[in-house]
Amino acid sequence: MGKTGASNEKRVNGWPAFEFSELLNDRTSVFRRTRRSIFSSCPMTSPSKSGLVREFGRGLKALFWMKSIGVPVFMYLFFLGYLYILKHAVFPVTVMPLTRIDRMIPYQTGAWLLYVSLWIYVQVPLCLIDRRRELVLYGWVAAVVSLIGFGVFILWPTAVPANAVEPIDSLFAGIRQIDTTGNSCPSLHVAFSVFTAAWLERFLRKARISDFFRWLNVAWCLGIVYSTLATKQHVMLDACAGAALGLAGAALQAHFERRYVRQTGLASIADQPAQISPAARKL
Repeated sequence: MGKTGASNEKRVNGWPAFEFSELLNDRTSVFRRTRRSIFSSCPMTSPSKSGLVREFGRGLKALFWMKSIGVPVFMYLFFLGYLYILKHAVFPVTVMPLTRIDRMIPYQTGAWLLYVSLWIYVQVPLCLIDRRRELVLYGWVAAVVSLIGFGVFILWPTAVPANAVEPIDSLFAGIRQIDTTGNSCPSLHVAFSVFTAAWLERFLRKARISDFFRWLNVAWCLGIVYSTLATKQHVMLDACAGAALGLAGAALQAHFERRYVRQTGLASIADQPAQISPAARKL
């Protein structure tokens, strides 16, 4: 695009303005519109030209106490509900069938490293968010994804077939004892990895971060999905259901972000950039 076209482009706080009429007049397929709404909707974090490291540092310092208290509380409540449902099935447990892909993938001890890396991966967006409203929205959508998964676990308890579970090294035996192969479908491991990947893709694209990190994001997400099958914690059908749930969560978040931009515009955003606490400045 030439300089004249770029200067005439309607922008709000450096972001291309979104017009709802553009979506209505778009004659592309439903699939392409859905994909665009999930992966191209702008997170409300402002783009940075100084790279991912500076964005990380700013996000870590912003909303320091809110994140320090809110994230552990959310994780505690999540595992409290997850483990309670796991150990107190209300209805008969359905054993998930194995597909040809499940039989092709052997048990791999090394895949446990990727499996547990989810708990690092899901923290990355939280380290980049620097506005209160976006953090609250992210938490609410994550809660909705969790509650939908919990609802399915209660109404339709599922488990991985016993013959698909292989013995594991003592290093990961504790994980298997806590996170058994129940609560199988949908895989919340896959759901949150896909949900996180979609958020990071939108952020990295709009912030003009190196393509290397975008590919790293995709590879990490796919690695976690694969690990759920290679550790025999889930089967292929669990992973597919989890991916659908994660994409639904990403679409829901993108919808609220676009609606907020249409109604108020980023220039009139009610939430001011988060204040950095004195304790966080020392980090």
